[in-house]
Amino acid sequence: MCDQDQFAATGRMDRREFGKFGAVGAAGAVAACAPVAAGEAAGLATQAVSFAADGGTMDGVFIHRSGTVSPGVILWPDIAGLRPAKIAMGMRLAEAGYAVLVANPYYRSVTGQQFEDFDDWRSNDGWNRVTPWREVNTPDAVMATARSVVGWLDAQDAVDSARGIGNQGYCMTGSWTIYSAAAVPGRIKAAASFHSGGLTRGEAMAPVNLLGDLAADAQVLIGMARDDYARDTSAKDQLEAAGAAAAADVSVEVYDGDHGWTVLDSPAYNEPEAERAWAALLAMYANL
Repeated sequence: MCDQDQFAATGRMDRREFGKFGAVGAAGAVAACAPVAAGEAAGLATQAVSFAADGGTMDGVFIHRSGTVSPGVILWPDIAGLRPAKIAMGMRLAEAGYAVLVANPYYRSVTGQQFEDFDDWRSNDGWNRVTPWREVNTPDAVMATARSVVGWLDAQDAVDSARGIGNQGYCMTGSWTIYSAAAVPGRIKAAASFHSGGLTRGEAMAPVNLLGDLAADAQVLIGMARDDYARDTSAKDQLEAAGAAAAADVSVEVYDGDHGWTVLDSPAYNEPEAERAWAALLAMYANL
């Protein structure tokens, strides 16, 4: 799920806890044109980028190990958009050996960072502010975005175009990972969807109905939150049935964390379960 009442019910995150993820503060220069110094110090090249994409100019942060060629990964941020917490997650993924684009999911409407963190989103009318930005990201639009992003990644020297591309999404962008893998099945070989909403909604373009369109060598990891599962237990059954019928390798699991449990600045962040999800993500990406 991903609804306004659910976010209103969650508590605030203690920013002292968020501060323990040291890379976050240094990575906050989302709109900067120069490399982020913290990334360079850690052996990473971290650069704000922009390029022509369907419907506008995609912007984001591109992170990879300096002087290496690695499989590409698209990190789609959640409803609070491009911000330091997501860049920190991208930096960690790059340290693990991937060339990561942390993309602005709202590029069709706005540029760069719009919120400092998830608490800023919730405290400053984030739901209503992002609603028009979300609405332009129809399934067809997301698929067109994915084609643009894949084309850009494959043109980067740091990306190993002989390997598959992975993509991961959270909350509203969990569905994007499946749209993207269906849009570019020849290149996107892994999709990780965490605490996503709308995977089984009743329409032809629902992600559950697209699993059969993925490449036979693709992998899908769907991590459901326990509270989302409690709201609709049938969604897991539907996803598992569709996954069993698909040629791709589809895994569906309910984690012992609430909606947002994987995201560093979420009030629902659950470190043990987030680490378990991270390990599953890396195990999947190892096959790219």
